[in-house]
Amino acid sequence: MATSAATLSFFSSSLFLSSPSAKLPAFLPLSSKSSTSKPILSISSQLSTLPILSFTGEKVGETYLDLKSAHPETARAVVHRAIITDLQNKRRGTASTLTRSEVSGGGKKPYPQKKTGRARRGSMRTPLRPGGGVIFGPKPRDWSIKINKKEKRLAISTALSSAAENTIVVEDFADKFEKPKTKDFIDALKRWGLDPKQKSMFLMMDVPENVDKSSRNIGTLRMLTPRTLNLFDILNCDNLVLTPDTVEYLNGRYGEEYEGETEDEEEGAEDENADGEQ
Repeated sequence: MATSAATLSFFSSSLFLSSPSAKLPAFLPLSSKSSTSKPILSISSQLSTLPILSFTGEKVGETYLDLKSAHPETARAVVHRAIITDLQNKRRGTASTLTRSEVSGGGKKPYPQKKTGRARRGSMRTPLRPGGGVIFGPKPRDWSIKINKKEKRLAISTALSSAAENTIVVEDFADKFEKPKTKDFIDALKRWGLDPKQKSMFLMMDVPENVDKSSRNIGTLRMLTPRTLNLFDILNCDNLVLTPDTVEYLNGRYGEEYEGETEDEEEGAEDENADGEQ
């Protein structure tokens, strides 16, 4: 798993490959039709088999990840729109400059109009002089854009399906760390076939305190829960590590049988709106 080439980096993800000769996963092939053809807006479910590893690194079984994924012709567009929305909504939009009408001073003419041999100057607030106003400078604005919840959910499930190639499932190891120790966590990564120097994302239903403290000093590691799951971290990681509980959650949350919003999504939407108002 760790020796394979990293394909989940944000700029090297299979969803954003620009080379026509680049090889994509079987469920995300490049379209052979011309760009002028009308895209097929369909959704399919992709079944991926994942190995289950014990804390010691031994394979103890297999599980499956059955998620919705966008059609190959529209997958890149869906994921691209979702990631642009997430990144753009993080912009605070507080940059501001002063125009010549807002700069203080400038009520008195700097020097006489004539008989000085200099250019005519009516105000020190002119943008042509240091300390003056700024022409067409930035002003506070709202950069946020909207995206449909179903479209965002489809983008996340499509990215997870694309990441299945470099995904493993590890048995619950919360009770394996009696005390915080980074070295023990690095040893566990190596037993699971993961390179500590590569970007890895752990998705767990709950992150115990000892596990959190043991992993937070590893700069290439991200520990997420369903509440903090986001598209950028999925695309920006080289390896994805799940637990059996999170596999069951993902199949129910992003699978074919999903029908409505969960409590986590509703709470997350409220938190996001509150952050935007601030």
